[in-house]
Amino acid sequence: MRGSLWLSFTLHSARSVCRARFIKGQSPGLPNPTAMENATGPCGEERPCEVQERTVTEGAAKIAFPSANEVFYNPVQEFNRDLTCAVITEFARIQLGAKGIQIKVPGEKDTQKVVVDLSDQEEEKVKLKESENLASGDQHRTAAVGEICEEGLHVLEGLAASGLRSIRFALEVPGLRSVVANDASAPAVDLIRRNVQLNGVAHLVQPSQADARMLMYQHQRVSERFDVIDLDPYGSPARFLDAAVQAVSEGGLLCVTCTDMTVLAGKSRETCYSKYGAMALKSRACHEMALRIVLHSLDLHANCYQRFVVPLLSVSADFYVRLFVRVFTGPAKVKASASKQALVFQCVGCGAFHLQRLGKVSGAPGDRVKFSAACGPPVTPECEHCGQQHQLGGPMWADPIHDLDFVGRVLEAVSTNPGRFYTSERIRGVLSVITEELPDVPLYYTLDQLSSTIHCNTPSLLRFRSALLHADFRVSLSHTCKNAVKTDAPASALWDIMRCWEKKYPVKRERLSETSPGFRILSVEPRLQANFTIREDANPSSRQRRLKRFQANPEANWGPRRRARPGGKPAYEAVEERHMVLRNKRKEPPESAAEWAARLKTFPCKKFKKGTCQLGDQCCYSHSLPAPGVSADAAPDCPETSNQSPLGVGLPLSQA
Repeated sequence: MRGSLWLSFTLHSARSVCRARFIKGQSPGLPNPTAMENATGPCGEERPCEVQERTVTEGAAKIAFPSANEVFYNPVQEFNRDLTCAVITEFARIQLGAKGIQIKVPGEKDTQKVVVDLSDQEEEKVKLKESENLASGDQHRTAAVGEICEEGLHVLEGLAASGLRSIRFALEVPGLRSVVANDASAPAVDLIRRNVQLNGVAHLVQPSQADARMLMYQHQRVSERFDVIDLDPYGSPARFLDAAVQAVSEGGLLCVTCTDMTVLAGKSRETCYSKYGAMALKSRACHEMALRIVLHSLDLHANCYQRFVVPLLSVSADFYVRLFVRVFTGPAKVKASASKQALVFQCVGCGAFHLQRLGKVSGAPGDRVKFSAACGPPVTPECEHCGQQHQLGGPMWADPIHDLDFVGRVLEAVSTNPGRFYTSERIRGVLSVITEELPDVPLYYTLDQLSSTIHCNTPSLLRFRSALLHADFRVSLSHTCKNAVKTDAPASALWDIMRCWEKKYPVKRERLSETSPGFRILSVEPRLQANFTIREDANPSSRQRRLKRFQANPEANWGPRRRARPGGKPAYEAVEERHMVLRNKRKEPPESAAEWAARLKTFPCKKFKKGTCQLGDQCCYSHSLPAPGVSADAAPDCPETSNQSPLGVGLPLSQA
């Protein structure tokens, strides 16, 4: 026992020395062959030290990572980082184009036009700047990748980890003035410094060690705000949002990632309310609802400071959601924020949902706008289709979640320069579906949901979309779900179409319970006669071109990685092995039959106290007087047999 304790203490001390050398910037390096033959490592142990390094190449950056899980890195999120570089590039094109500066992206044609923002906030500034340029005869200035642009963007990555994202910004996004790569972890900041030197971007990237919230709170002044803030935390970004909406400049870009999809998808609704101020619902449209809940939380935080958000792009991918919003200041427009939020009434039986706006805006265009409370609710106590009750979710963002003009610019830039990103094919597919989505229709249904409710065969996507188009309704896909049916048709029209489909492929009514939602829906005759003849416009363009819209799992055990911890286990350790070790294991070892019987003898027998126990000495409980302070109510009733099992208290062996 003493020898094992001494060995554990020795190994722990050696690992601590290795971590200390790594934090100070001394790379332990790979063990040489001689040391491995002698079974000695760089730290003087009998085995090689666990803290080794590996180099990862992503985009234009090369990053050194420790093999141990001390600094977080997830290769699956390369799509996230590629999309962010593409979005910030177009945002820089808009911002610098208003100042007469043209950005130069590697791989793009030099004859590309300068793109300016067409929003109301900056339209006058653009016209004024263009008139000044024409009057003076000056040519447009240019901003290239890797160069400091004095009038460029000031970028903050609040949780940089290894600095990969910040270094990619410096190497791939033109028009930057500076990039602050911040992290609260000392090993992470030390790794950022080394990777910055490795990639030669010390003139653009500034490592910083601080709490991200305190750093953003220190940049609340208008002159010190950041033009772009990127937040990609481990889990929820809720605790950073209040500081972020204050530290971003006027019209600046705020990029937020949420990986706590278990909370946002309705698994833990109370936790969702505590973090985002909204109740999530379990539904097939949970991923789009997650996007809208985060947008609601962002706008709510901004409203506290007379600011509001304008969504540019909202993406649900893999195991996370990614949002790009611009933040503006305007007390008058903040008043309209209530009318952009809505509650969701969702039937627990058939899944039909209805939206209830929180506010109402009235007034003719050009006249004085009047804000008032909305009237409701839009549903009866019981669902009109199946008679079940409704669940209440939200509030959530009910306005469009994308700026289709901006999405089109990003899509065009990626399509004309496909070699810029490794995931360009997937970016094209996702953005193409987004441009096809109905912007004014929140949430969606799915074909399998509608079919499973009435227990019928699932119609093909083209036939169901054609039926909606024949009935003069609009319909589109959703990038969040491949079986989604996003339509402006009411739930009654959808169920009429499903009733007509069931008449073509009948189900056995005797197998349906009379109280089930499917039985009640099919007991009503359809008012709408559906036409399932396939139309040409029922097949969306992205589907016809076979774009990569919904990617399969990119690798084994993909998904959220374990949180980085000092001295963590190697990152290459298989997750399923750890699950197999911990599966069905109790914290305490199980008791033997003799130990279990001895412990039961410490409890007094209730029936003996009442004088009704017939087992005598064979009773598994004590027939002696209870000790002082021990209540007889603590023991269960005496069993009727003496064949006791340690697996079940008071049960025979045949029933345990």
